[in-house]
Amino acid sequence: MFRFDYSKEFLRWALMPPSWKPQWHVGVRVTKSKRLVGFISAVPAHIRIYDHTQAMVEINFLCVHKKLRAKRLAPVLIKEITRRVNLTGIFQAVYTAGVTLPKPVASCRYWHRSLNPKKLIDVKFSHLGKNMTMQRTLKLYRLPTETATKGFRRLKVEDVDQAHTLLDSYLKKFDLAPVFSREEFMHWFLPQDNIIDSYIVENNGKISDFMSYYTLPSTVMHHPTYKTLKAAYSFYNVSTETSWKTLMKDVLITAKNSEFDVFNALDLMENSQFLDELKFGQGDGNLQYYLYNWRCPNMTPQKVGLVLQ
Repeated sequence: MFRFDYSKEFLRWALMPPSWKPQWHVGVRVTKSKRLVGFISAVPAHIRIYDHTQAMVEINFLCVHKKLRAKRLAPVLIKEITRRVNLTGIFQAVYTAGVTLPKPVASCRYWHRSLNPKKLIDVKFSHLGKNMTMQRTLKLYRLPTETATKGFRRLKVEDVDQAHTLLDSYLKKFDLAPVFSREEFMHWFLPQDNIIDSYIVENNGKISDFMSYYTLPSTVMHHPTYKTLKAAYSFYNVSTETSWKTLMKDVLITAKNSEFDVFNALDLMENSQFLDELKFGQGDGNLQYYLYNWRCPNMTPQKVGLVLQ
């Protein structure tokens, strides 16, 4: 059993982007003890849906104490965050959920790439395949220690203008995608240890490719040896000159060298071009995308260009 282990630093990154509002972080506390038993958040975003860009919020981190989940607290939190957002003149929202509600605009699936297969098998995150031994499995998922692409390096502040333009142009391919300001790009993508890693391919002063992933470990419950599972989640990636397979293999190498145990990616955008080739395994759950107070035609995962933490 696994439980997300959000650090304070990660939550500050996720909940405090440019133009964030403290009144959009809504908590419910017990009167006497002040214990937090419910929470929901909204952060501002500009989202392009087909040909229209709309100011809205991303709703995230809805959580209710397990002893109160039969008390209908979640609808109260949703109603309150809606009221607070409406007061600022915003009436639309985007959110994701693992459950199917009426009515998703898209449905995506997680894929997982083992980086530390022995540990993943030991904690029952994955299992040995049919006719596979541990030695064969270790060999199957082995990665080089050095990246292969010329000009592959971490994103720096001086790269922001080019990288921002590259990502902004790329996201126009998709029917549901964020429109990042320069300030937002800096917030979401400049590397921060144990939060966000971003890389570029740069040759002769030109940035041609961009990759990023965020860090979200999980606590391993009731295991005698392992307490934490270190997971990387694919964020936004752009390939214009380097092949997807080469690019993302280099990304996997950086994650492996940083001692991640698993690399997760959704089958949205153009991710399907590398998932099979780089030995990702299909997960067993879907992530549904929802728009609040906005009607539009359904779309395939390949037309979704939005990733929420």
